[in-house]
Amino acid sequence: MLLLLLGIIVLHVTVLVLLFVSTIVSVTEAAESKYEYLLCKPLSKEKPVVSLQQWLVNGGQTADLWQNCTSGSGSIFQCLTSSTNEWLQSVQAMMILSVIFSVLSLFLFFCQLFTLTKGGRFYLTGIFQILAGLCVMSGAAIFTVRHTDWHQASESTSYGFAYILAWLAFPLALASGIIYVILRKRE
Repeated sequence: MLLLLLGIIVLHVTVLVLLFVSTIVSVTEAAESKYEYLLCKPLSKEKPVVSLQQWLVNGGQTADLWQNCTSGSGSIFQCLTSSTNEWLQSVQAMMILSVIFSVLSLFLFFCQLFTLTKGGRFYLTGIFQILAGLCVMSGAAIFTVRHTDWHQASESTSYGFAYILAWLAFPLALASGIIYVILRKRE
């Protein structure tokens, strides 16, 4: 039972990490030369920062849920806040909701672990985790369908790692939600 409990917690934390990375965290890297000037969140004047979180990559352009970066000559990047399209705002909202639902689900799991009677099922925990999975699926699907409104698609357009992590979080969140619904509390 302890091994099963540990496996469920590891699966849930994995989903949570994938959701956090694909939604919130902007991975940054210091520029190699002090002569590279970037308009993206500089850490200092000597070592500017390049945002590496990507949902969409198109040649010299990268885009995530929060900003668009375009490379100019050499390694000069210009980053601007993402547009305020309704569909992009819905993707942002869905991804944030998926993180919130997953955090609530983990919290509820620990609460139910200590308060649920023997033989009880973790329905509430499972419902919140399934909602997290459905939210991330909705957000990623909307982005898939509508990203051409934002950036013109070309042969060099590809999806970035944050987009792939979002799609990877979807089946894992659904699986963990179903496991929670099926799971019964034992001693």
